[in-house]
Amino acid sequence: MINCIIVEDELPAREELKFFLEQESEINLVAEFDNPIDALNFIESNSSIDGIFLDINMPDMNGLSLSKIITKINPRTKIIFITAYKEYAVDAFEIKAFDYLLKPYSEARIKNLLKSLISSTQNTLNLKNKSLKKITVNIDDKLHVLSLKDIDFIEAFEKESHIFSNEKIYISKIKISKWQEMLEDFNFYRCHRSYIVNLDKITEIEQWVNSSWVIKIKNYSNLIPVSRNNIKELKDLFSIE
Repeated sequence: MINCIIVEDELPAREELKFFLEQESEINLVAEFDNPIDALNFIESNSSIDGIFLDINMPDMNGLSLSKIITKINPRTKIIFITAYKEYAVDAFEIKAFDYLLKPYSEARIKNLLKSLISSTQNTLNLKNKSLKKITVNIDDKLHVLSLKDIDFIEAFEKESHIFSNEKIYISKIKISKWQEMLEDFNFYRCHRSYIVNLDKITEIEQWVNSSWVIKIKNYSNLIPVSRNNIKELKDLFSIE
């Protein structure tokens, strides 16, 4: 079940969106708000919200400002902006919004969005029990259970991810950006747009050509690149002068 809220100051637009959400059995509309301040107070005390349908033009605080606060409180929450104005689209996606829904609503557009939201949420990693330190990955209609300590590194491959664990490869439809989001509280490091590595599995760090750096992982011959933007963070992690 996907827990969602609506933050929309116009009653007709809120009621219309509410109607579509209630048609989906996988969507649980937890609450609705007509102002951003009440919504923020609710979000601060409820960490189980998976998705927020958020209007941009509202009094007191606009949706873009509220979304920035929300992503700091819970970066895993998916934000779907709802607005009549196309010009906010660039700002919305800079905040990494899940989607951008234009008014007046198209029934087909909303249904496709909800299917995408449900699919995305169901395919995320199950890491709610942080003490368990295991994940379940839905691959080929089967749930594979992996211990975090056994994941060596993750590589992005087209629209999938390859998970390397104990010299085996698991192919997952979870994107590497979602892996990064879900593993951020654990001992993993996204060294490159295509790679996340388990810091405990690094055996060598080597400066390469043109001032680039590469990482070697235990039991693998792969040379994993470090993007230029991440070199400083790598040096800080390992106290490299």
